[in-house]
Amino acid sequence: MATFLYRLGRRAFRRRGLVALLWVAILVGAGVAASTAPAPPEDSFSMPGTESQKAFDLLDERFPAASAEGATARVVIRAPEGGKISDPAGKATVEELVTALGNGPQVASVADPFEADAVSRDGTTAYASVTYEVNSMELTDQAREALTAATDDARSDGFTVETGGDAVMAEQEMGGTAELIGIGVAAVVLLLTFGSLVAAGMPLLSAIIGVGIGISGIGALGSTLELSATTSTLAMMIGLAVAIDYALFIVSRYRAEISEGRTPEEAAGRAVGTAGSAVVFAGLTVIVALAGLAVVNIPILTKMGLAAAATVGIAVLIALTMTPALLGFAGKKALSRKDRRAAAGQRTVPAKPKLGTRWARFVLRRPVTVLLTAVIGLGAVAVPATSLELGLPDEGSSAPDTTQRKAYDMLSESFGAGFNGPLMVTVDTRGADDPKATAETVGKEITGLGEAAAVTPANFNEQGDTAVLTVVPRTGPSDAATEELVKDIRSLSGGIKAETGATVLVTGMTAMTIDFSQTLDDALVPYLALVVGLAFLLLMLVFRSVLVPLKAALGFLLSVAAALGAVVAVFQWGWLADVFGVDQPGPIMSMMPIFMIGVVFGLAMDYEVFLVTRMREAYVHGSSAAESVITGFTHGGRVVAAAAIIMISVFSGFIMENDDMIKMMGFGLAIAVLFDAFVVRMALVPAVLALLGTKAWWLPKWLDRLLPNVDVEGEKLHEELGDTTTSAEPTRESEAAGV
Repeated sequence: MATFLYRLGRRAFRRRGLVALLWVAILVGAGVAASTAPAPPEDSFSMPGTESQKAFDLLDERFPAASAEGATARVVIRAPEGGKISDPAGKATVEELVTALGNGPQVASVADPFEADAVSRDGTTAYASVTYEVNSMELTDQAREALTAATDDARSDGFTVETGGDAVMAEQEMGGTAELIGIGVAAVVLLLTFGSLVAAGMPLLSAIIGVGIGISGIGALGSTLELSATTSTLAMMIGLAVAIDYALFIVSRYRAEISEGRTPEEAAGRAVGTAGSAVVFAGLTVIVALAGLAVVNIPILTKMGLAAAATVGIAVLIALTMTPALLGFAGKKALSRKDRRAAAGQRTVPAKPKLGTRWARFVLRRPVTVLLTAVIGLGAVAVPATSLELGLPDEGSSAPDTTQRKAYDMLSESFGAGFNGPLMVTVDTRGADDPKATAETVGKEITGLGEAAAVTPANFNEQGDTAVLTVVPRTGPSDAATEELVKDIRSLSGGIKAETGATVLVTGMTAMTIDFSQTLDDALVPYLALVVGLAFLLLMLVFRSVLVPLKAALGFLLSVAAALGAVVAVFQWGWLADVFGVDQPGPIMSMMPIFMIGVVFGLAMDYEVFLVTRMREAYVHGSSAAESVITGFTHGGRVVAAAAIIMISVFSGFIMENDDMIKMMGFGLAIAVLFDAFVVRMALVPAVLALLGTKAWWLPKWLDRLLPNVDVEGEKLHEELGDTTTSAEPTRESEAAGV
């Protein structure tokens, strides 16, 4: 592989104009295709195999008119202090509000509070339910503005009016701020790392082109492959991360080769042949982690994972071809002025050993101390993860100053906490002798559980073979007691089926959330086993070792556990909530662990491959086990640290957003990269390798014969090029290269 990539790098260097033009043409073509493609479909949230999904499918079949997925809004109105909604002034205000809401664009219907029994017992609060003809994605700005204008008019009379539901315009929009912050920080870090604007600009340019092609491709194929607009979220996040990393490592190796006296073309070929081999296998581990999301069996996650995996594949191709082409334009300008003078032999004073070299030597002297400190520290941080509770965000987790949160609180205060998360109990009575009596029996059984605040009478479809009962829990949607109520209702279904022949299914957004969390929870261990197992095999191919891949996998699990512990402490327990601006501590978003594992696993294996491959290369070429560790940190420590700082900055930008869920994702990913890059890869890895010595590179002979030799370290390449010696210790020129 190294030989093939060496030739590819030289060819891209020589034909840099053609290669650059080709990638730009692909970017433009993908952009044009995305701009002319039909609008992507809205998010279709489904969970095959779960009870809540079966109930939704049954309702679609038996209640076709009622299953229209139109946007909804609940407008909550409260009388001034001392007043009643039923007072003449209150009735007049409610009547005007209902009329104004009904006159809005795209409105299908408005339920009058007095006719729909939507007035609280104390008579101070009521709500009007608004249903639209289209879903929230197709709702026009005029319709949203009309909704806002109607509520503003009602407030002018002294009434408190707040609105919830998916028809409400989101007050907080992402707008790409976090990505811009990340790119800005990346530019600064790259400039400090390389000391050259040209060298700093190449990873950024490669990343922008690669991510641009990936995101445009998703947009172009959105309607064909049913990829919603949110499918590109994970692709953007991980694509930007790995694209910068891959180009960064190739440029870094190019600079080292130039400093050792190679010609620019030869340096580009060797950089792609050696660092490029690591890029290929690092990319494969990321693709495995992202494609592995399919095991969760949630279509939207599968599509997001596959789209992100495709973007990573593009990033690998960009790094292997576009980066050497850009190096062809830059030549020796990829080095700073100081480095170019050093390469020309104008500096003879020995350079001071770099921080990475000094740190590696420190760890080699005290491996046990470093190992115990890192493991105990991460283990302590991971303790809160044992209390992890999963859930999905609802309007109760919105910022306290939003109208959605205010409407949620008003409904909870006046109608009960469970009113914001009603359950839909579907009764399929096709197998029952007396459908109405069966539905009544189901209602009585649920009422007898004691945790239901109210159970509405059964509403039958036109055929009279399916009924729906609305159950209002006594507790809120995210409360553990509500989950127990769902389980208790489902436990009744077996007895009812045996007694009457009817099938009872529980659904609704609250039940869907519970099933979603359970599905992800059940899939977590199989997902970990899949990605870690396949990555173990890939890393065994790369390093020709059993213990090194095992150490990499165990270190990743430790860093993820610590990151989850930090997330639980801040966002579930509320520690340092004021520091991070957490408005409402509560359950951890269900998708958080899976996403964090997928993204961080990819980045962690990137750092492992780039750092340890250089060690393996030195060891294969004759260095001792200890010297190879020092060589790896001398050449790779600085760029791995720079790559990690860039990613931490990208993810930390999301912490500044107002939405707690966005904060959680940003914080979790940033802290996970921090732990994995600087504690696991920079401390645990050299400590373990120091303790293992030459045993770290042990591979059974039978397995060595069985595994194909992919030659990532470039041994065959060095033989072909006539390299007879490879120094384990860094030369003065490579020290001057600043990599």
